[in-house]
Amino acid sequence: MFDFALDAHSWLRWAALIAGLLATFTAFTSGAPGKADRWGLLFMIVMDIQLLFGLALYLALSPTTAAIFGDFGAAMRDPVARFWAVEHISLMLLAIVMAHLGRILARKARTPESRRKRMLMCFTLSMVLMLAGIPWPGMRAGRALFP
Repeated sequence: MFDFALDAHSWLRWAALIAGLLATFTAFTSGAPGKADRWGLLFMIVMDIQLLFGLALYLALSPTTAAIFGDFGAAMRDPVARFWAVEHISLMLLAIVMAHLGRILARKARTPESRRKRMLMCFTLSMVLMLAGIPWPGMRAGRALFP
């Protein structure tokens, strides 16, 4: 079960990145906020599925987090363990919140231009947070791009 969840989580990152880029790009370029809103909805859905797999890994399936929870103090002194225990999950949760917030704020906007700007701001911030939280190859906690 661990391998399936990890592979699904790893592959879904690409769907989340693509949907996030398209939501951000259409909010930036499109005069019609409806198109950006549809991409934003897909971005939000993929991020929520990512969250489910990530929480399953974090709380139940991952031997890495099981070892981290065994001695959390020691994990905080290890940069790789700290990345998985705190940094990755924190950045990704904030990215998900920003994706949701972008759609909520856009729906409450009074003009199409303010709707587009709110989506652009939130989706861009969500993408920055997500890019910062991904364990890219070459990082201490890096993982392969394609499992």
